[in-house]
Amino acid sequence: MSQKKKVILAEPRGFCAGVRRAISIIELALEQYGAPVYVRKEIVHNHYVVRVLKQRGAVFVDSETEVPEGAVCVFSAHGVSPEVRRRADQRSLDVLDATCPLVSKVHQEAVRFARDERTLLLIGHADHEEVEGTYGHAPDRTIIVETVQDAERLDLPADTPLAYLTQTTLSVDETRDIIGVLKDRFTDLRGPGTSDICYASQNRQDGIKAIAPRSDLVMVVGSRNSSNSVRMVEVARGMGVDAHLVPDVGEFSSDWLEGVSTVGISAGASAPDILVDQLLEELAGHGFEHVELESVAREDVVFSPPAKLARSAPTA
Repeated sequence: MSQKKKVILAEPRGFCAGVRRAISIIELALEQYGAPVYVRKEIVHNHYVVRVLKQRGAVFVDSETEVPEGAVCVFSAHGVSPEVRRRADQRSLDVLDATCPLVSKVHQEAVRFARDERTLLLIGHADHEEVEGTYGHAPDRTIIVETVQDAERLDLPADTPLAYLTQTTLSVDETRDIIGVLKDRFTDLRGPGTSDICYASQNRQDGIKAIAPRSDLVMVVGSRNSSNSVRMVEVARGMGVDAHLVPDVGEFSSDWLEGVSTVGISAGASAPDILVDQLLEELAGHGFEHVELESVAREDVVFSPPAKLARSAPTA
């Protein structure tokens, strides 16, 4: 008798509070100002979300310099540098800041450590928008550290006054290893009062750790440019489980199911529920109709929109 096919669905998954806030800022801005509302970069790293917002009247641009003078401009959840804010001010843009409050916390820490005349070691991926924004708060004092090898190669005296910060969407385990090297090498190293890793990134990685040992295959719903989604796939593979990133159900392959009886599913913090539902429907068509929930945390964090939009927000 063949083993019953099932899905283990991680919880929490999908949208975090910062993503919900960022999307609501665009939706409220469209209601209050009308289209078009310009958005610098992708509001969050999910192609489906961006496509839907485009259909509603959002215009996505790579730079604030592309926004017509005086127009409404939303800064993405990943944050921006002070230089971007200065250029927006020069163009008299009506800025709505959708920077995640947890990213803003990292920016404040960068400024504080720079004022203390410490060299800042920013743990993250140099080409990620969040890292670009944080780097811009203390560019003359910041060194980007992407890997353990980068930490080992830092050409600095052991007693250099240093501080470290991390990109919020990294793997908890990955940053722990890098920070461990820094602590071993340097005698005057300070860090943030609390971890910079986003609670939602950590919860979703913990969910992967919970479902992976019981799964033959793990699938993470999320876009390829979503750092936290990519990290979730890496966590599963690091546990020895076959794992795939699924931007949408069109990129699912039934070949992955060969010899598989249990599929673990989660979604990155910028992936909407509809994409998970579509994947579950596809799997049900392949006999994976039984869905079991695996909950590792409860999330009740809510971030409010800016005051000038909150006044027009619908009441609960």
